[in-house]
Amino acid sequence: MSREIPPDIENTATPSSGSTLPGELLDWLKTILIALVLMLLINMFVFNISIVKGESMQPTLAEQDRLFINKIVYELGTPKRHDVVVLHDPSNTPDRKEFLVKRVIGVPGDTVEIRDHVLYINGEAQTESYTNTMIEDSDFGPIKLEKDRYFVMGDNRHAGKSKDSRSFGSVFVDEIVGKAEFIFWPVSDMKKL
Repeated sequence: MSREIPPDIENTATPSSGSTLPGELLDWLKTILIALVLMLLINMFVFNISIVKGESMQPTLAEQDRLFINKIVYELGTPKRHDVVVLHDPSNTPDRKEFLVKRVIGVPGDTVEIRDHVLYINGEAQTESYTNTMIEDSDFGPIKLEKDRYFVMGDNRHAGKSKDSRSFGSVFVDEIVGKAEFIFWPVSDMKKL
């Protein structure tokens, strides 16, 4: 049994008349605006890209390294010893920067001391594989870290090369912006931190 198409119904497609140039432009603008808002929210609350300036974290980080900063990790947990973190500069000196990159050396409850060019945590001498020299600056401490306080230092242990907790004191957990997860640029230096 064959089915016939009635003669008054055409078997051809008619062109859509709803698509106009101003309408398409408006759709593109909406899409771009939504993408920008999403990127801004992700950048504010989830991750950030940061550029290293200065030499305080050498040999781990070099000038102009690009870092991927995880901003949500400390909403779900707390900084751990040896994490490389980005924090608001707590100093009030003329050379104050907006952000610093440092390594967490001491966590709440720890006693931190530098004696005879060696770092001690809770009375134990530390082996610091991420540095390439012993601490050249003078002795420091001991200090015991209170609740929600962290002791941070740069990996560059040459004299006067890192502005850190030895000069501005321990930092509140709220001053820590996020964890530097890895270097993504230059490609030759790409690595997890």
